[in-house]
Amino acid sequence: MIIFFSLITYSSFAQPGDLILLQKKNKTIETYYSGNHISFTTTSGSNIDADIVLIKNDTIYLKQLIIQQVPTTLGVYMSDTLGSYHYEFNYNQIKTINSTKSHFNVSASGASLLGGGVLLALGEGVESLADKKYYSSKLLIAGVALAATGYIIMQSSSKGITIGKKYKLVYIDASNNKK
Repeated sequence: MIIFFSLITYSSFAQPGDLILLQKKNKTIETYYSGNHISFTTTSGSNIDADIVLIKNDTIYLKQLIIQQVPTTLGVYMSDTLGSYHYEFNYNQIKTINSTKSHFNVSASGASLLGGGVLLALGEGVESLADKKYYSSKLLIAGVALAATGYIIMQSSSKGITIGKKYKLVYIDASNNKK
């Protein structure tokens, strides 16, 4: 009975963590806080894909796990965490954020068009050498056009959300220690 009352009267005070908001024209698109996963490129060009451990005083503390396939004694491979890296960055050092929301992969579609166009053009090229009566210049032109379209789509697809004119990061100090 004593344990029951002690559990009921037990209260804990959790300090809220700080937040970083990704905004487009003052509308919040994504919120980052402790426990979230984030993928971004720094202003120095480093690609970081890690979990947020803490956000405090304009600094993001990150933990990136090293996960690799390792062989077992039975000769089967399994994923294992071999170690981790700890980083800390000021939120102003983030140049590009890779969106974590699932969306259509335009770059993969461009690669499919490029591959299909190259195969079609090569097939028609081989056909022109092997048997000229089945050769179709229209199919060759279509293959080259598909490959070119795929290449353009791959090059123009988004590499992430660039922080700058449209998008900005806003640091929110949610701690109780106001000065």
